[in-house]
Amino acid sequence: MRTHGDWVDHEEDEHQAAHGECGEHGEGSAQPGFRMTRQRRLVYDVLLHDLNHPTASDVFLRAKDRLAGISLATVYNCLETLTEAGLVKQVNLDREPSRYCPNLNDHAHFFCMACGSVEDVVPAPLGGGLQGWCIPDGTRVEKMEVAMRGRCRRCATEADSSGAVAPQQASESARASN
Repeated sequence: MRTHGDWVDHEEDEHQAAHGECGEHGEGSAQPGFRMTRQRRLVYDVLLHDLNHPTASDVFLRAKDRLAGISLATVYNCLETLTEAGLVKQVNLDREPSRYCPNLNDHAHFFCMACGSVEDVVPAPLGGGLQGWCIPDGTRVEKMEVAMRGRCRRCATEADSSGAVAPQQASESARASN
């Protein structure tokens, strides 16, 4: 538990248990010269509190409950700085608003096409780094972003119980009948 100005963050211990100590996801991994200001700490703590990949607007709405004077522009600036410092990943899908993820471990994102939720997907252990991907000889992968789309467990269960057909199944059925 840490105190941050006028409020106390009780959830930080839970995040550290699930995602590692600050050295892995916190200020220890920031670029040299990075300074954790009060506003940046607040925005970062909002991201750590709910690991649901919020948009800048979502972060702003949650942050202003804790710091009434914070502006949307400040939140955008803090998110940009935290991303540049390597403390947060910016997650983009098509033309949707950017989302932000404090999980710095290798992972992909699963986007639910029904409810819009975003979940982290951890790669299954394969052995040799990028095994399973055919990359050109002599190249070096420095950054990889993988996004999967479908229905989350809740939406898939609801669709199955209502008899709704998933988009992929519908297109496969149409091809089979032609």
